[in-house]
Amino acid sequence: MFGFEIKKEYGKARRGVLSTPHGKINTPAFVPVATKGALKGMGFDEASALGAEIFMVNTFHFYCSKEYETVERFGGLHRFLGTDHPLMTDSGGFQVFSLGAGWGRSTGKLPHKGASSSTERKEGMVRIKEKGVVFKSPFNGDIISITPEDSIRAQEALGADIIFAFDECTSPADSYDYQKDSLERTHRWAERSLNTLKNDHQAMMGIVQGGRFEDLRKNSARYISSLPFFGFGIGGSFGESFGDSKENMYSILDLLSEELPPEKPKHLLGIGEPEDLVEAVKRGVDLFDCVIPTRFARHGTILSSHGRVNIRSSRFKDAKGPLDENCSCRVCLNYHKGYLHHLSRRREIYGIMLLMVHNLHFILHLMADVREGIEKGDLSEVERKKERFSS
Repeated sequence: MFGFEIKKEYGKARRGVLSTPHGKINTPAFVPVATKGALKGMGFDEASALGAEIFMVNTFHFYCSKEYETVERFGGLHRFLGTDHPLMTDSGGFQVFSLGAGWGRSTGKLPHKGASSSTERKEGMVRIKEKGVVFKSPFNGDIISITPEDSIRAQEALGADIIFAFDECTSPADSYDYQKDSLERTHRWAERSLNTLKNDHQAMMGIVQGGRFEDLRKNSARYISSLPFFGFGIGGSFGESFGDSKENMYSILDLLSEELPPEKPKHLLGIGEPEDLVEAVKRGVDLFDCVIPTRFARHGTILSSHGRVNIRSSRFKDAKGPLDENCSCRVCLNYHKGYLHHLSRRREIYGIMLLMVHNLHFILHLMADVREGIEKGDLSEVERKKERFSS
């Protein structure tokens, strides 16, 4: 029912096939995020036509509203969403981080420019205890608790093919001592998550934490891989400041490529910029999920063969021709840059939808090129594309 077969290796990069009850996924693969059960800007079938083979739904939103109970009455997410595509659900740990240590810091998995580098923790709207977390709902202000058992039971009700253990996602600014305490708690939560799952039609991934500290990451990789997880999520934060975060992430991925069992799939959580996808694949990562295609579209940013482009720039007001002359998506085949500039400047929903289609097409085709490069034993063309984003 579940399986992972490595078809070809090139260095540490792997070309594989992940099998689930709802179909197979060619890896390395990008997983589009359907946060509340829908992609922003297109349906699942259109995304599938672009090359998407699996989708991620956020447990947190369904949990806070108790709508996971509604989904269960429908027979699970596949019936509720009207799709037969493979699905994943996250555990809710990252959203809890966003309300807690990430609150007001302008930071995420990787710190943004201008993010606070203070090691003083802001509790935000979250209290983290051994039993689980207690937080104030960002939707209606209710006080809500999530334990590992709660997260897994909600994910069982949602019924996605692949689910994740409940963990604490730490901040890039957290101290070594806090990261160590959090890591030990996450390991205990991992065991509780496994003990809660009561069916054999869902596969669970454990999550490796430890922040930017190599000894903690090594400890976490060894502990989590000792447990009977189907695969591994690589979570948490990777750098203390904007300038060092990406290089730290790459060094951590180098370390984990040696520590995690090579026969099991690895999923890098919440990372999706083109240069990071390529660098992570070279370090043995198989799956990625991220809201980058939508987030960039909302802000008028497109991914192209020339790098990132801001379509709201005044230089595109009268521009004719496609967003990217090297792109074959329906947006580039049918619309001028000037029209997309107009829509984006006016914050038109249709403009966001069109830019989302283009951005997702770009990332999915980049991953297809990566898979082809691994099969050929030559990633030089993909490297050239990556350099346009790294400079």
